[in-house]
Amino acid sequence: MIAVLAFYLFATLTIASAVAVIFARNPVHSVLWLIMAFFNAAGLMLLLGAEFIAMLLVIVYVGAVAVLFLFIVMMLNIDFAALRSGFSKNLPFGLIIALVLLAEMVVAVSAWKAGPVTGGVQPAATTQPNIEALGELLYSRFLFPFEIAGLILLVAMIGAIVLTHRSRGDARGQKVWRQVDRRPDEAIKLEQPKVGEGVKL
Repeated sequence: MIAVLAFYLFATLTIASAVAVIFARNPVHSVLWLIMAFFNAAGLMLLLGAEFIAMLLVIVYVGAVAVLFLFIVMMLNIDFAALRSGFSKNLPFGLIIALVLLAEMVVAVSAWKAGPVTGGVQPAATTQPNIEALGELLYSRFLFPFEIAGLILLVAMIGAIVLTHRSRGDARGQKVWRQVDRRPDEAIKLEQPKVGEGVKL
């Protein structure tokens, strides 16, 4: 009974948050509603026993993506009046996208009502937790693709840094070799003169 109530609570809040994301006039409020939708979706994943996906929703999407969106929206000076002025121009394309999404939802609901793809065969029950089974599979059978994916992300990160790095002419960089080769008589000497006395040159 508690699980059913929790499901309807999380589902209702997820749908309400998604609607608020679309109809909120303030973009910052839209991002905050999106964070709430992610949290409620994570609650639904916990009810389904998918703890790993729930943690991904909270850590990756809420902790990184949504916060990044929030900072971008707050830091950029976007003229939202100019964006809304082009609503009528982009309306036909938006209606086409909406019709495509509606057709996909109708197909998905029809396939769901048709029954499971496995022909009614239930998966075998297991006592192993979901995260433990995923970790064993990821670091045994799919270890090589996992390492390759990490290497590709590392190369992409280094490439992005190299492409965006620009040397500025007005910035003074640190020259370590000049600091190491300096002589004591050329260095600035810190003096603490007494009251009423000047610095001896």
